[in-house]
Amino acid sequence: MIPFDLSLYLVTDRDLSKGRPLEYIVAEAAKGGVTMVQLREKDCSSRDFYELGIRLKKLLKPQNIPLIINDRLDIALAVNADGLHIGQSDLPCEIARQFLGKNKILGLSVETIQQVEEANALDIDYIGISPVFATPTKTDTFTPFGLEGVKASCALSKHPAVAIGGINLENTAEIIAKGADGVAVVSAISSADSPMKAAASLKKLIVKK
Repeated sequence: MIPFDLSLYLVTDRDLSKGRPLEYIVAEAAKGGVTMVQLREKDCSSRDFYELGIRLKKLLKPQNIPLIINDRLDIALAVNADGLHIGQSDLPCEIARQFLGKNKILGLSVETIQQVEEANALDIDYIGISPVFATPTKTDTFTPFGLEGVKASCALSKHPAVAIGGINLENTAEIIAKGADGVAVVSAISSADSPMKAAASLKKLIVKK
């Protein structure tokens, strides 16, 4: 298994990057201390997604920061990414694992406490608790977990857990205190004037348990 650290997990979004290239956002965030990067693309062609994945893999590999592909198993395999992150309506975990193999990272979004419990029986490497707070980047989700939901989920899960959804400098420390292994952020880094400084500021708030 590829070693990974969920503590500061960047999820990309070109729409929130203020017109700056994704490679710039990711490179600056890496300088600031992000520990994982998930390439999430909902609206681009398969070719563009593939080429972007190749460029980010080349950028991140020397720093040993895992590149995770969102949803698209084919793209993850094509770029030889370090892993795949899927949601509840994507490919079944067992199929994703079968194609990825045992040595790649497989993450799963969970949107209810019941899904957290169900995930304990799955061959995955971490769960993404989503969303913690209401957020404009995720409009098709269940009721937000809130801080107490994060605490309950982390206590129940046998897998490491990263929290996502409305996370910023104001609430990161509280989320870690509730038991999360890390926070996943989108706009808190991508929309910042300095993605590097934003990542570094978040990193300071994350105290490993």
